Amino acid sequence: MPILSLHSVSKSFGALKVTDAVSFDLNPGEALGIIGPNGAGKSTLFNLITGNIRADKGRIELEGRDVTGESPMQRCVSGVGRSFQIPQPFGGLTVYENLLVAARFGGGVAGAQAPALCMDILRRTGLAPVAEKVAGGLPLLQRKRLELARAMATRPRVILLDEIAGGLTDAECVELVAT
Repeated sequence: MPILSLHSVSKSFGALKVTDAVSFDLNPGEALGIIGPNGAGKSTLFNLITGNIRADKGRIELEGRDVTGESPMQRCVSGVGRSFQIPQPFGGLTVYENLLVAARFGGGVAGAQAPALCMDILRRTGLAPVAEKVAGGLPLLQRKRLELARAMATRPRVILLDEIAGGLTDAECVELVAT
């Protein structure tokens, strides 16, 4: 059974048709790349999948369950995680606190499990050395890593990475992938 299915999903903004009957299945263990020039609708498609924008037509299923009418929070709790092109951390919180918020409210992780999960993700993403730094003051590469780490902390079944390397130098891209 596909983990994520889109069935003829369409979205228009006035006369501009941004997605036109988009359909695909994503199976467990698969990676799917969405490519296209700026303005092609890639981020809009991610926003449709996460519920940040409502589809005009079509159906979105997560593990066979119709989530088309669910809120972004319901979809996150159900297993849809994402990063944003422009990092959007809670700027006044530390890196670690950003992860705790994601784990607790997006991933439903409670008690002693939340700190353990967050520390594991901090190590895996190379953010452990900056765990106590305020997220708003991080350089772009670390903010991109934090976007990924926060998405991971929600314990997603599907993770959508929206231009995760956008704005990074070639060297930073290599460093991001190496982590």
